[in-house]
Order: sequence, then structure tokens, then C-alpha cells
Amino acid sequence: MPPVTLGAIIFGAFTVVLFLRRPIEQRWVLSADVPRRPKRQFGLDLTLVLLAGLAAVGFNMVAFDFPIGSSVSLMFGCLVAGFFIGLDLSLAREREIILDSIKHHHDLPPDRRIFPVTRKFTLVAVAATLFVTLIIVMVIGRDIVWLSKIEQTEKAFLDAQISVAYEIFFVTAVLLAKMINLILSYSKNLKLLFANETGILERVSRGDLTRFVPVATNDEFGVIADHTNSMIRGLRHRIQLISDMKVAEEVQKNLLPHNPPELPGLDVSGVSIYCDQTGGDYFDYFHLSDGRLGIVVADASDHGIGAAMHMTSARGMLLYGTQHNGSPAALVGEVNRLLARDSSRTGWFVSMFLVEIDPQRRTLRWVRAGHEPAILYDPGQEKTEILNGEGIALGVDPNYHFEEEALDGWPPGSILVIGTDGIHETRNEQGQMFGRQRLHAIVRSNSTAPAEAIQRTIVDRLIEFRGSAPQEDDITLVVVKLQGL
Repeated sequence: MPPVTLGAIIFGAFTVVLFLRRPIEQRWVLSADVPRRPKRQFGLDLTLVLLAGLAAVGFNMVAFDFPIGSSVSLMFGCLVAGFFIGLDLSLAREREIILDSIKHHHDLPPDRRIFPVTRKFTLVAVAATLFVTLIIVMVIGRDIVWLSKIEQTEKAFLDAQISVAYEIFFVTAVLLAKMINLILSYSKNLKLLFANETGILERVSRGDLTRFVPVATNDEFGVIADHTNSMIRGLRHRIQLISDMKVAEEVQKNLLPHNPPELPGLDVSGVSIYCDQTGGDYFDYFHLSDGRLGIVVADASDHGIGAAMHMTSARGMLLYGTQHNGSPAALVGEVNRLLARDSSRTGWFVSMFLVEIDPQRRTLRWVRAGHEPAILYDPGQEKTEILNGEGIALGVDPNYHFEEEALDGWPPGSILVIGTDGIHETRNEQGQMFGRQRLHAIVRSNSTAPAEAIQRTIVDRLIEFRGSAPQEDDITLVVVKLQGL
């Protein structure tokens, strides 16, 4: 059969197939789930090329009695052509999906079936190598048979050799072009996927968490993109949590006294230092009738945001109670009753030391509810008195009756120190505790200083003692110099 006739028949078959391709592609490829479109594109184009080849072979066999051997060769050529064409168009379809995902920030629907890039590349490389090898072997084998049948003259044999060389060169060039095109197509997709991933990671490294990595493939790149997005969501959540904690920190700071009370005969200074952004320690001052001053230091169980919320509730109950209860014992009892109603089943509790100071009469009345006892230092006699008292933590037993302790008279210059257990339980790098004796010694050696100076000295010594060890508990300290009127 003349080559022109064969070419015209093949061209006609492919023209018919190309005419049918568009509607089939719309119904079978574009209607499928996005992850499956590249595979369906490959299957469609490979099938259409094979159908075109089969139609050409069938027509030739009927109309021109085409040899079976030539028919097999033509079908094998169509198979190889369909493989390369289908793979190239499949990669183009995948590239379209990647670009669309990047442009519109779309993610592919979740698919549990992951097709690794290594497996995909291995299958394509093995198939392409096998096809190229078989074609070259078939061409060379056919040419050897042809050379054995030509006239055995020097000129005829030389012309045949040149013809064979041209044919092998042409076939090799076509196959090489197909392979290069395939490699370039793969490279484009890989470049897009790398740019897709690294571009977002560069944004994340600069602190920009506004964009996610579009999940465009169901391979390792898709898995990495999905995990990267999970990381970005986690970072967003953490930043939001930090922001919320900052707000909670500011709110809690605003609940603490900004300035010490100014009362004749009293010099007061207080501070709270939390081991987290928020904490469960609390101190406050409240003015009472007849020039008296109430001071409360409290410590909620645990520390952090939960303890802060619990302490905020206790503060509200305390402020409410100051308007309706006369004595410290009655006030603490009312707070305990309200707190137990809300937290008796949660395991949360609050320890509290509440003292009422009357500078005119030089009296102290206090209630100790499971809290660290206060100390009263008399610089004249160099004597430290522990202000003890019976009482359980608040929020445990709503019916508990708290006893009130009292002290009448104090020497001018006496120092009252109220704190939480975070002071003496502070540990250094060796695991040693700061202890109560160090606290007493600091108060004793600084007894002539103002209350604020004593408070700052205690805090500085605590920090110096702790060194590089972490702060494990909240620290609250109130120092009062009792001068009297």
C-alpha cells in the first residue's frame, strides 16, 4: 500500500475520533471528581488513539487486504502513540488542576487513596523504556529482514543502508522528542507543586498565616500540603490563644490594686507575680468604716487561666460580702458559702487570709482560711510573731464556721507581712526551698525601710535565689508598716 494512502486512512480515522473526543471528555472526564480527572484523561486519550488505529487497520484489511503483520505493527505504534499522548494530556490536566487550586485557593476533596509520586514515576519510566526498546527492536529487526531480501549489489546495499540509517534516526528522534516532552511536562508539574508549598512556607516563616497551601494532588505533595495546613491552623489557634491570654492578663491586672491605700498610720505595699500569664493569686484592699482597712490575700488551687477565673469569682463574692457583713469571720463565712455552692463538686478551692486593721485603736482582727499564716515583726524587741488561726480553705464545706483571731496593740514600726506559699516554696537550681527563715531574716534586716522597699527587697532576693530555675507557683506579697496614730 502506498504510504500516502495509508497516511490518509490513518488521518481520517483520527479526525473522526478527534471530533468525538470533546463530548466524551465533557461527560466522562470533566464530570468526574477532580482527583480522578487526570487518570480519566489518560484513559480517554489512550483509548481513542487505539480506536483510531483499530478503525484504520480494519478498513485496510477489508479494502486493501492489509497484512496481519503490518496490522500488528500499526496497532503497536498506536499503542505507543496513545501512551505518550494520553500521558502528556493527563499531565496537562493535572497542571490545570494545580493552577486552579493555587489561583482560587481550592483544596481537593479528601481521598484516602494516595498514589505516591515515586510509584507513578516508576510506572511511567518502565512503560516508556519498554515501549521505546520494543519499537527500536522492531524497526531494526524489520530492516534486517529487508536488507536480506534486496539485490546483493554494492550500490543497492549501500542505498539500503542509508535508508535504514535515516529510518532509525527518524524513529529515534521522534521517540527522543516524546521522552523530552514527557520529562518537561513532569518538570512543570513538579515545579508548580514545589512553588505551591515553598511559597506558603516562606509566608509562614515571616509570620503570615493568612494563606493555606492548596491541596492539588493525591500524592506526597498533597499529604505535605495537608499537614502544612494543619500546622498553620495550629499556629493560628495558638496565636489566638496567646491573644486571649494577653486579654485575660490585662483583665486580671486591672482587678489588682493600682495604688496602695493612703491611710494615716499605715504604709502599705503589695505585688503579685504570676508564673503563667494569668494566675490564681489575688490581693486587695477595702476601706471600712471608722478609718479601718481590710486587706485580703488569697490563693486559688492550681495556677493559670482556670485558677484566674476561679479567683475572679471569689473576688466578686468578697466585694459583695464587704457591703453586707460586719466582722471578718462573717465576711469569710459568706464568701465560703457562695464559693462552695459553685465549686464544691469541682475540686477547686481558695485559701485566704483576711485582716482588718484599725490604726486608731492599734488592733488587728484576722481570719485564716487554709492560708499561709501572716507574720508580725516587732523591731523594738526583734521578735517575729506568727499570726495563726484555725480554718479550712474556702469552697470545701459551705457550713464551716470560721473563727476570728485578734491582737490588741502593737509597737510603732511593726511590720505585717502577708503572702502566699509561692514565696517560701520557691526553689533554686539545686532544688532547695527559699523557706520561711530567709523571709523572716529579710524583714528583720530591712525593718527601718518603707513598706515598698521591704516588698521589693523580698522579691529581688526571691529572684536572686531562684536563679535560672523556673517559677513554679504564683507569688503574692503584701507588706504593711504599722505606725499607728
